[in-house]
Amino acid sequence: MKLYVDSDYSSPWAMTVFIALREKQRDFTLKTIDLEAGEQHQTPYATQSLTARVPMLVDGDFALTESTAIIEYLEERYPQPALYPSTVHERARARQIMAWIRTDLQVLRQERSTRVVFYQETVAQPLSANAQAAADKLITVCQQLLGANQPHVFANWSLVDVELAVMLQRLCCNGDPLPEALAHYAQQQWQHPHVQAWLRLIDAAVKN
Repeated sequence: MKLYVDSDYSSPWAMTVFIALREKQRDFTLKTIDLEAGEQHQTPYATQSLTARVPMLVDGDFALTESTAIIEYLEERYPQPALYPSTVHERARARQIMAWIRTDLQVLRQERSTRVVFYQETVAQPLSANAQAAADKLITVCQQLLGANQPHVFANWSLVDVELAVMLQRLCCNGDPLPEALAHYAQQQWQHPHVQAWLRLIDAAVKN
């Protein structure tokens, strides 16, 4: 298998798929695409990917983009170890949270990009009113999901924890107000070995 990601490793969706592959203990080759140079629009990548986006997983002669589609594909093709919790209701909740992260909070993602998370490029400007409202919504949802110092959203770790941690790190890494329990949760998720493996890719890219 091959996994194509952005060349600066700043896509949280690419990171999620990278972690999913490592959790599944699959051998894969990592390839990078320079989005700023427009490599995603060049052939054969644009044709193979169908949507000219990253991440893209290539498994034999089958290519797939969109992180949630890739994760579902991996979960069906290689059921163990599981990326989602075990019960029907919890799996549905996990998918709900991951879909919400991708479709809401856009203004927060714009004002606190993953450059803040992965490259420590802090932003001096305070959040706009709309972005603060999105941050407040994120905090409220996380507090409902995690309760009192809960280490994971569900009984055990799942991909949801990584994706929530990325969103919380947008605030935490920039020094924006964040409840201590949520900051601790985000930092704990950041110690996951596969998250650390992704961060080492960034460190290597910066040094080169």
